[in-house]
Amino acid sequence: MDGAYMRFTPILLDVRGDDVRSNSPWTAISNVGKFSLGTSDPAGYGWAFDEYYEGIFRCNQVLDNVPAINMDTAVRNRIIGQAYFLRGLYFFHLVNMFGNVSLPLTSPKTPAEFFVKQATPDVAWKQVMSDFKTAAALLPVSYTNISGPDANQIGRATKGAAMGYLGKTYLFNKMYQEASDQFKAVMALGIYGLVPNYKDNFTEANENNKESIFEVQFSTTVGGTDLGWQGVPTSTWAKTSARAITYGAPNFGWTDVQPSFALFNEFQQEQTTGGQVDPRLDVTIFYNKPGEMLYGQLFSVVYANSSYLTDIFCRKYENGDGNKPNEFDWKSGINERLMRYADILLMYAECQNELNNRAECATYIQQVRTRVSLPDRTAEFSGYTQAQMRDQLGHERFLEFGLEGHRFDDIHRWGWLQDATKLAWLKQRDPEFNSYQPGRELYPIPQGEIDNNPGAKQNLSY
Repeated sequence: MDGAYMRFTPILLDVRGDDVRSNSPWTAISNVGKFSLGTSDPAGYGWAFDEYYEGIFRCNQVLDNVPAINMDTAVRNRIIGQAYFLRGLYFFHLVNMFGNVSLPLTSPKTPAEFFVKQATPDVAWKQVMSDFKTAAALLPVSYTNISGPDANQIGRATKGAAMGYLGKTYLFNKMYQEASDQFKAVMALGIYGLVPNYKDNFTEANENNKESIFEVQFSTTVGGTDLGWQGVPTSTWAKTSARAITYGAPNFGWTDVQPSFALFNEFQQEQTTGGQVDPRLDVTIFYNKPGEMLYGQLFSVVYANSSYLTDIFCRKYENGDGNKPNEFDWKSGINERLMRYADILLMYAECQNELNNRAECATYIQQVRTRVSLPDRTAEFSGYTQAQMRDQLGHERFLEFGLEGHRFDDIHRWGWLQDATKLAWLKQRDPEFNSYQPGRELYPIPQGEIDNNPGAKQNLSY
């Protein structure tokens, strides 16, 4: 649905980072990066808020009713495990984006039960941890070696996904040993790895590969033909993503979201062992380089004699390799990769730095660098101070996950918005940070929730 992974959840996760900018005429998008959303119009952020709770409502129906159904125990456990995982994921987004949020844990039976008082972030994070822990205990490592109606159904939540998100939740709460243990357990499953070609993580042809921990499944051939915007899903809805048209380059999409020049420039700070530019640049960004093609056309020809010739545009998750003429059908089948194995490695590395295991940290950073042929700097990184390593991790994550919705979460988690020096640096790189004010790291609670739920209060600064 539009507020979730179809379009607005990527926008809400992406646009506030210094890897992304927005000049969209639609303020529901452009004001995200400027920290200037108001409470009078809930377009975008309010849709996401609503749809997370729709998902939670459906998860609670499963958790309330499936345990009593007479069915195969293993199948029942998997169904319940998936419900806990998805509820944990929706709660994760809610507390991370909105702060004080309601935590409905059962299906409402009376009108009064629809109104659940907000919980503090501490309480909400504990619920997220609980849901992911329960999910991890119930879910299989894979669906390829099971029997039942869900056998071989790739894309469902797995034990690795639940452990990965549990580790991420611990990390966001500075529980570094607990997070480290979860990431190590994901690695120990022995089924994940880095794909040799970085680009394979963002194309329709190479979905659900060995690097994928969890991804949202989209398809241009499944379901109906109607675009799924808001409301109750129907069988006529297509199972497609609208990210590609929203982020698409001019003439091929709406260009509501663009990469920042800070990201473009940082890719060029270090060459590969072969003396080339970091190959992740050409996977992440369309720009005017010799022979650059997008949608089967030369960049230099498409944008000749226009300001676009010297501008840069999103390439990740775009159908720009010539297989489509543009994105104006609104329908992309490229899966949204929510968590990749590279993230497990770099989050584990971050934990090791915080636990003062600098050599271990350096080893895992280098694994991600080696995939894109960057020089082996393990020995150098091992000699870094904790503060130096934090900055190096910031650089490595910036380039590995550009346009993937991680950067602002990193900035927020690392306390950069409260650090005057770091905040000034962010403002220099991305002028959108000039309008940041304390409290705006959270989105506003939609006014409709305030009006309808007596237990809901607005976030500070709104």
